[in-house]
Amino acid sequence: MTQSDITIERLADVGAGDAAYLVSKIRTIPGFPKEGIKFRDFMPVLADGKGLRILMKALQASLPVTEDSFDAVAGREARGFLFGPALAAMLGKGFIAIRKAGKLPPETIAEEYDLEYGTEKVEIETSAIRPGDRVLIVDDLIATGGTAKAAMDLVEAAGGTVVGFSFVMGLRGLDGLDKLGDKPSSTLVSMPA
Repeated sequence: MTQSDITIERLADVGAGDAAYLVSKIRTIPGFPKEGIKFRDFMPVLADGKGLRILMKALQASLPVTEDSFDAVAGREARGFLFGPALAAMLGKGFIAIRKAGKLPPETIAEEYDLEYGTEKVEIETSAIRPGDRVLIVDDLIATGGTAKAAMDLVEAAGGTVVGFSFVMGLRGLDGLDKLGDKPSSTLVSMPA
């Protein structure tokens, strides 16, 4: 994959120079976690102060809903834990952790979903969301949509309402956004699957 295969969806929110800088920090690792998968690695962006600042400002600017339309930000382990709390802090919102199965000691609600390369289960504490809470789900990547759909199902099972989704990356050609129904969503960076 060449850097020209990567596009910044909301270039106006970033600016051409910052977009080029951000793209230069993205790394693709073929064959991980198994052959045929291209792992999109944002860790170099996180390790770079300028890249991280650009990314977080752009993520905030590209929200699919207004800041006053949600009460909290939710993110899934592991990389949703990197972007979600930072965005929540920027917006003065709380953060709700969606964890891998077996990581939470209190009573939980669980949801199983399919990945490109297997099956996973995620959980949320039953007390993490109050009935009527409006939640924006943030994650690093939308591919097949299984993870995002499971996160939405968990929030709704806990009594909350998902108002939208904000993704750092979207993989073209996998149609993951289709699984989210009519919920508003945004992706900052687009790459081929």
